[in-house]
Amino acid sequence: MGANAQTSVPAFTAGQVLTAAQVTGINTGIPVFASSTERDAAFGGTGEKTLAEGQMAYLEDTNATQYYDGSSWAAIAGGKIIAVKHAYKTDTFSASLTTGSNAAITDLSISHSLSNSANKVLMFGAVHGDSGRYFQLNAALAIDDTLYVGDADGNRIRTGSTSNGSRGDGQAVTNLSAVFEPGDTSSHDYEAFIISTSNDTRTAYVNRSTANTNDEGNQRPVSWIVLMEVSA
Repeated sequence: MGANAQTSVPAFTAGQVLTAAQVTGINTGIPVFASSTERDAAFGGTGEKTLAEGQMAYLEDTNATQYYDGSSWAAIAGGKIIAVKHAYKTDTFSASLTTGSNAAITDLSISHSLSNSANKVLMFGAVHGDSGRYFQLNAALAIDDTLYVGDADGNRIRTGSTSNGSRGDGQAVTNLSAVFEPGDTSSHDYEAFIISTSNDTRTAYVNRSTANTNDEGNQRPVSWIVLMEVSA
């Protein structure tokens, strides 16, 4: 436990002489506890304060400030950015895909464990490339190989995002965003996938066109993903 951590919240009586430790505890302002276990044990015992609406607490293990709403503890100052990670893909990638199939893009993967199971993961990204069919590029973000895509609907291909490129030797760019709620503090893999909408087997490319002509009209862009852990 830290220097300010407490194991009880005393209820003082009239005329009581306070110890130096008790005064120090008061001077910390919001009571500090090592975890929710110590917090819950600190109220309602002999000589302890009764837990009531409006009580505040700070938990060292999750770095969370909470308030008691009369029935349960709730976090305050939600929306704080806890962590930021990124991955860049500067070289090219290709995969031979059948209709509706997909492939994880090499290097566009981030492993992350939430500091609090109630937190969320906000992701952004952009993938450049060419699917070789109708100049479309289809991609999606995923958690542990489970893609964030639209609903199933007949023979329609489920994607996270789709974009059209220019004819000739051009590329398309598809912008991605998603919110994931793992609900635990285990490590998960957050990835970007390319998806085929062709009606036959074709090669899909990232950071290059299908023709890939070696001239100034062809580009070598960068594809990327960014992960942010946001407090509940």
